[in-house]
Amino acid sequence: MTDTVRARRRWVRRGALGVGILVLVAGGVGWAVYAKLDSNITPDEAAAAELARYEKERPTSLVRGAQNILVIGSDSRAGSKNRRYGRDSGTERSDTTILLHLSADRRGATAVSIPRDLMVDVPGCRRPGGTRSDPVFAMFNYAFQVGGSACTIRTVERLTNIRVDHHVVIDFHGFKEMVDALDGVEICLRKPIADKAAKLRLPAGKVTLNGEQALGYVRARKSLGNGSDTDRMERQQRFLAALVHKVQSNDVLLNPVRLYPVLDAATSSLTTDPALASLRGLYELARGVRDIPTERVQFLTVPRESYLYNSNRDQLVEPEAERLFERLRTDTPVEVTDSPEMHPGSPRHLSRPDEPSGPTPPAPTFRGSTAAENPCG
Repeated sequence: MTDTVRARRRWVRRGALGVGILVLVAGGVGWAVYAKLDSNITPDEAAAAELARYEKERPTSLVRGAQNILVIGSDSRAGSKNRRYGRDSGTERSDTTILLHLSADRRGATAVSIPRDLMVDVPGCRRPGGTRSDPVFAMFNYAFQVGGSACTIRTVERLTNIRVDHHVVIDFHGFKEMVDALDGVEICLRKPIADKAAKLRLPAGKVTLNGEQALGYVRARKSLGNGSDTDRMERQQRFLAALVHKVQSNDVLLNPVRLYPVLDAATSSLTTDPALASLRGLYELARGVRDIPTERVQFLTVPRESYLYNSNRDQLVEPEAERLFERLRTDTPVEVTDSPEMHPGSPRHLSRPDEPSGPTPPAPTFRGSTAAENPCG
C-alpha cells in the first residue's frame, strides 16, 4: 500500500470522525433546545383530574378529527412579572375566553369569543384550597375565579354542549413576551389612542405594537371605542387576525433564528392540558392548521344581548346561539360577514334574489370577520 493511499485513508477516517462529531454536537444542541422548550410548558394536571371526575356528564365528540380548544386569558397578578398590572388579590378571572374550533379536514378555523359578563349556569366546582363551591347563576368569568380552567371548561360545555378537547391558559406576561418575540404585531388604527389607564398612546394608521402596547390594546375597555366589552372583544379579534398574519409569514416560520425565541416565549407562557403539554403535542396541533388560508380563519362572538335584569350583563340570544353551537358540534362550516347592518354576534339568513326557495333554509351567517380582512383597505 502506497503512502498516498495510506494518507488518503487517514484523511477519510479523520473526515468521517469530524463529521460524526459535528453530527453529535448538532444533535446534542438540538436535543438540549428541544428539552428546554418541552419543559417550558406547564401541564394542568389538577384540571385533568377534576374533568375526569365529571367525565360521565361531559358531552361526547360527534365528528372524528375535529378539535375544540378553549383559550383562556388569565388576569392573574400573581408573580413578580404580573404584579405590575395590579394588586394580587389571590384570585384570577378570565379576561378573555375563546372557543377555537378546528374542522376535521383542517380547512377552516372558527374562533368564538365568550363575553366575560355573559350570565350562565356555573356548576359546583373544586376551589384551589380543596373545598367545593355551590352551583350558581353568575357572570361567565366567575367560573375561572372560583374553580380555574376545569370549572371554566365545564361551564362552557354546559352552555354549548360542545366537547372541549384541549385548553390553553396564558397570563399577562406570557402574552407580552410572545408578541415581543415576534418583533411586534402590525395593526391599523382608524383613530389615535390616548389611554392613561393602559399607558397607551398610539397614532392613527399602521402601527407595530410591542408586547406592552399589545397588552394595553387588547385589555383597554373604558377609554377605547364605546367602552363596552363588546368593543374590546372585537378589538381582540382584530389583533388575533394580525397575529395570524405575522406567524404565517415566512420570515418567522422559516427562520430558525427568529422562530426559536417565539417558541421559547410561547411555551414558557402556557399552561395546557397534559395532552398538549409537550412540543410533540403542540406540533401535532400546529401541523394541521398551518396551511389554513386566512380567509377561512374566522372570528365572531356568541349571539348575545343585554341581560333582561341588568343592562351591564349579557345573555344568549336564542335560538341563534344554539344554531351556532350546533354547527360547531357537527363540524358544519360557519359563515361570517362584517356587514354593519348586523348586530354584533347575531346571525341572519343571507340569500340571493335568484336563489330558489325550498324546504331547506340557507345557512345562517353571523356577524364576524376573517384573518384575511384588512382594516386599512
